[in-house]
Amino acid sequence: MNTRDPRLDEHHALVDALQRSLGEGTERIETHISTLLLSGGFAYKLRKPLALGFLDFSTAGRRRADCEEELRLNRRTAPQLYLDVLPVFGPAAQARFGRADEAGEPIDWLLRMRRFDNDGLLDRLAARGELTDTLIDALATRVASFHDALPASPAAYGDPQAVLSWARANFEALGGEAPAALREWTEREFARIAPLLALRRAQGFVREGHGDLHLGNIVRIDGEPLPFDGIEFNAALRHTDTMADLAFTFMDLWRHGLPRLAWRFASGCAERTGDYGGLALLPFFAVYRALVRAQVASLRLGQAGNENASAAARAALARDLRVACELSHLPQAQPKLVLSCGLSGSGKSTVALALLQPLGAVRIRSDVERKRLAGVAITARPTDEQARQLYSRAMNTRTYARLQSLARPLLRAGLNVIVDAAALRRCERDDLRALAAAEGARFVLVECTAPEAVLRERIARRMAAGRDASDATLEVLDFQLGIREPVAIDEAARSMPTDCDAATLAARCEALAETLRQ
Repeated sequence: MNTRDPRLDEHHALVDALQRSLGEGTERIETHISTLLLSGGFAYKLRKPLALGFLDFSTAGRRRADCEEELRLNRRTAPQLYLDVLPVFGPAAQARFGRADEAGEPIDWLLRMRRFDNDGLLDRLAARGELTDTLIDALATRVASFHDALPASPAAYGDPQAVLSWARANFEALGGEAPAALREWTEREFARIAPLLALRRAQGFVREGHGDLHLGNIVRIDGEPLPFDGIEFNAALRHTDTMADLAFTFMDLWRHGLPRLAWRFASGCAERTGDYGGLALLPFFAVYRALVRAQVASLRLGQAGNENASAAARAALARDLRVACELSHLPQAQPKLVLSCGLSGSGKSTVALALLQPLGAVRIRSDVERKRLAGVAITARPTDEQARQLYSRAMNTRTYARLQSLARPLLRAGLNVIVDAAALRRCERDDLRALAAAEGARFVLVECTAPEAVLRERIARRMAAGRDASDATLEVLDFQLGIREPVAIDEAARSMPTDCDAATLAARCEALAETLRQ
């Protein structure tokens, strides 16, 4: 028996007519809620006449309003792509494009966008193995800047119980497909994070974000990642904790078999915004996002028109459920607190970043947090007066206290943390060791070393480049050499010589990470 909605048949007839009018070579893309036509330099997006639990496109008027809302929202992140909203005149079988100012009663509406090369979509780059550290770092910067610029949402949004309702809705939509253990984990994890959700809502972290920030909605144009196609059809799905946005990208990198890049992205976002505390929500929202993708796969399975489409949807559904289960194991019973320490120029930041990805951790840099405390932009060069304040004993004390305060909630959430700091005094190292013990974490001390001549050459080169958060000068190094307290045998440090080529250092870090994972 045919259970297809007749309104979908009319939609497909309308799209067929528009596709014919655009001529040969027009590409057609179907998603679970829309159809896109790609022709020449433009893309035309039409809504399917659906009324689902999370959207209502059942009338032409609703579809028009949704087109206009999509235009407004996506011009925030991709103004060069989103052009205008146009009417469609009928009947469906003879549908044609109208002008924005044309009189008459349209049968539908569409959004016109500037077309781009689909090979630049990040999901395609991931499939081809072309997602680089540099591109992920640029994406972290863009997402962090986008979130930082957003005002807090109205009080009606972001209630923790609404978050739980959306999570439960995934399970209702998936029925028996979702494992019962995953539902139980979701309920337990929500109970753990509910107070944090409420606190962050009061602090203004619920904002009108993107809402659908997976890799297929980010495109590389002129070498830069550009988010597009944010959610417009349901305000509650985009007025969320900013961590729900970040978690979608994290999940999708994981889903594409790139967990190392997922951690690099999440840690990079937190470093730029300073919102490390929000990462305690990452496991919950990452699982939620994986189940959203599973629900999308389930919808596509119901809309599949042939066996090939059905098989693809079934495979996607199975994969997304598997990913959700994997992500539910992100919190560890005994997380690790790794201190990557050493003199300026010793390579401790390079080592911390190299360990971050294979270990699956969040990096917290003293150079960054020192500047944040002083109100100095991360990559800005401080004035002489600012430099004196940055490296004063009082600021040093504040900085190490901050490193502990940022690491503590992450460890409590079961996440690995790498602290990137000189930690030249025994008390600074001991305080971090004590923090790990108090939070039931495993403490690992990694001492980065290099000959003094190498330290000086690296610092001089870094100062000339002027792109790093570190402001250590040769004078700072001289000061450090005078006050450092050598790591003692009883500290059980792991030595990491960094006076080697990049490949050798990477191999050493990989070997250490493998040891720590055991």
